Amino acid sequence: MDLRYTSARGRLVLLATVLGSALAFIDATVVNVALPKIGASLHSGLSGLTWTVNAYTLTLSALILLGGSLGDRFGRRRVFLIGVIWFGAASLLCGVAPSIEILVAARALQGIGGALMTPGSLAIIQSSFREEDRGRAIGAWSGLGGISGAAGPLLGGWLVQYASWRWALLINVPVALAVVVLSLKFVPESRDERATKQIDLVGAGLGAGGLGLVTYGLITAQDLGVLSGQVLLALVVGVATLIGFVLFERRAHEPVLPTALFQSRMFSTVNAVTFLVYGALGAIFFWLILELQIVAHFRPFDAGLAAMPMMGLMLVLSPRMGQLSQRIGPRLPMTLGPLLAALGCAWMSRIGPEASYLKDVLGPVVLLGLGLSVTVAPLTTAVLAAAPETSAGIASGINNAVARVAGLLSVAVLPLLTGLRGEGYHHAAELLPAYRVALMLCAASLAAGAALSARFVRKAEPRDAG
Repeated sequence: MDLRYTSARGRLVLLATVLGSALAFIDATVVNVALPKIGASLHSGLSGLTWTVNAYTLTLSALILLGGSLGDRFGRRRVFLIGVIWFGAASLLCGVAPSIEILVAARALQGIGGALMTPGSLAIIQSSFREEDRGRAIGAWSGLGGISGAAGPLLGGWLVQYASWRWALLINVPVALAVVVLSLKFVPESRDERATKQIDLVGAGLGAGGLGLVTYGLITAQDLGVLSGQVLLALVVGVATLIGFVLFERRAHEPVLPTALFQSRMFSTVNAVTFLVYGALGAIFFWLILELQIVAHFRPFDAGLAAMPMMGLMLVLSPRMGQLSQRIGPRLPMTLGPLLAALGCAWMSRIGPEASYLKDVLGPVVLLGLGLSVTVAPLTTAVLAAAPETSAGIASGINNAVARVAGLLSVAVLPLLTGLRGEGYHHAAELLPAYRVALMLCAASLAAGAALSARFVRKAEPRDAG
């Protein structure tokens, strides 16, 4: 179907996909704002809070490839809708969870719903809009999705401060209902007609198991130490399982991870940049919200408000950057954007006790937001352009999986690298030095993404991964 960006139906399809992806974006950032209150309410240490973030990211990362593959085979709208409904139901369970263990389990269920709906949202745009409007539509999707992610801390902060952290999770339910109504009425169905109905469950299981074991090892190390036998066993078996996953996928008839796509140097490079950029971003928001509330003594709503400038920047710039990258190629924006974000992140590391929003927070947040606005749409356009159109769902799924895995691992490993563990996050004297080390490591990761883009990113020529 060749929808125009300016048509009424085109805008409604875009709205449905933006709201669907916004569920995942908002939820990730809302939970970050709520972490101190969750820890106090459910009597949880740092490892419990890390699991609250990573249980969701783990199942999302592990199954997002399967979600993209299912959409290509059985219908992108159908799988997208199933994911939205699943996500809404899991959000309800999160909102009433009586303990940290049940909350973590419900967050894992949320991740399954997110894995079904997230790749579908972008693949629906790629398959529904006419070619000349795709860059603009993807730019709008990136910008509005980024705004929803930035709005998450604001909305979450308001709900946590004036209602309860539970309402910050329950807010997903009415949004999910709105997405279902819009999708049933306006979103066209699409699928890869060449795909068979065979599903690579073995590959999906190996990927999920390997990621789960590595994540378990990294988070458990916060309490038991890196040299613990339990930690080492989980890490070794997890890495071995992931290696087995890659080897299995290279020979599978219908792989959940088509390794042929990575024969394109452009596809491989853009995903490597994605890993570096999104790994940093996932950790930045985790650490920044803790820093603002514990060290700088911001109220939850004020901490959420800190990200507001990013919203306007992404709304205004992302659609334009999507169009610009189609004309000049993605290399320049994918180099300049992460570099600006790295400078903003390094500046942000200086936030400390008694910080002032206008003096200490606004500047680095604006610079980080500018970098994101320049980066996100060109990166997304580049990864889709490097894959055949019939593989839009799986290409989007791979890129999303890379982004989520990067965030998953960075949130899990940075407490180890900074030496923060247990109840230490409650104490400003312990959190502050750890925060500064974490932010500088994130800045280095963003700078590495800029360097990689400058060296290897070129205008992609779609190829048939067969």
